[in-house]
Amino acid sequence: MFFSAIAAEDEDGYEKQMTKYQLRRWWFQVHKWIGITLAVLIIPLSLSGAALVWHDALDGAINPQRYRTTGSTLRTPGAYVAAARARLGPGERLAMLTLPEHGGPVTVAAAPARAPDRPGPPQRTMIYLDPPTARVLDVASSAAGLVRFVHVLHGSLQIPGGWGRMLVGWLGVAMLVSSVSGLWLWWPSVGRWTRGFRWRRRPDTNSNLHHLLGFWISLPLFVLSLTGAWIAFPTFFGALVGQGNPRGPDRMMQARAAPVAAARLPVDVAVARATALAHGKVRSITWPTEKKPDWAVQVGPRSVSVADDDGVAALAPERAGQGGVARLMRRLHSGEGMGPVWQTIVFIGGILPAVLAVTGVIMWWRTRARSGAKPRLSAVAERAPAGGL
Repeated sequence: MFFSAIAAEDEDGYEKQMTKYQLRRWWFQVHKWIGITLAVLIIPLSLSGAALVWHDALDGAINPQRYRTTGSTLRTPGAYVAAARARLGPGERLAMLTLPEHGGPVTVAAAPARAPDRPGPPQRTMIYLDPPTARVLDVASSAAGLVRFVHVLHGSLQIPGGWGRMLVGWLGVAMLVSSVSGLWLWWPSVGRWTRGFRWRRRPDTNSNLHHLLGFWISLPLFVLSLTGAWIAFPTFFGALVGQGNPRGPDRMMQARAAPVAAARLPVDVAVARATALAHGKVRSITWPTEKKPDWAVQVGPRSVSVADDDGVAALAPERAGQGGVARLMRRLHSGEGMGPVWQTIVFIGGILPAVLAVTGVIMWWRTRARSGAKPRLSAVAERAPAGGL
């Protein structure tokens, strides 16, 4: 009886050990094939996200003429409107004015007189103005330039029609799983967990680099993957926190609507009505359109709608899926307004997944090469003579 009890305990321990081994092997397969099959997409997605952390610095390095401002003192919006109108092309109408938050130029976006026929974000003519003087610094298309290319690459992998954004969202889900499975595989299967920090866990530098970098990036990668998936699928994630998307007008359709030919309310009056209702710094002013004849003035975190016909101002309800949690997710993902420490973490969190993708593929390729070499050695051994001369 005593020996049968010991045998039963040994059998239970063996089964638990096998279950743990099988689970670890399953996680390994999931982690491996996510990295191998999606590496070609993860690398440009990660590197473009890292570059966009320093968006203004990148744009300033490529287009220095836009940032040759003479100060940060702001004039009235009407002064910038007058300067921008002088540079409008035939048929163009003012669509939006954005004031700088942390230095840089004032930007005015102009749209064509008729809504574009092609799908996707509307193309705008961007006019960059010096804040103290309203002098035009640069005029460029919103669809041109390297920075715009990087934005579209990160948001949709340059795939049009909404499919790219959905693909990027599912890549975020895959990277979320990869970060969790990678942490599981990093955890030592025997001994203390501190053994995971040893450099020589594997015989080659590439594998050791993959294990250690994977551990240190696992938590930031989890956050960036979650926030990226949240941005791509706001309806699903918003519903989880009670901020789901109620049905309403298509935001893209609103953005593509042509601005009115001539607004009835002067821009300075619209801003005065908005700031009387909401207190804070004016961040942007959007012109009335043919689909929505109201001004939209962003004052601090709130948007104020000002009727173009009678000037009545009202606090606009928060856009669907753009509540406090969704706004935080966007800031965590981009690093905007989160301070230099988090911005540096986000930047490194964009670089290291690309490194891990490369090192992971190298590990897989070397394993394939070794496993392919064993049958060849066995075949040579079988053909070799059994005895000597």
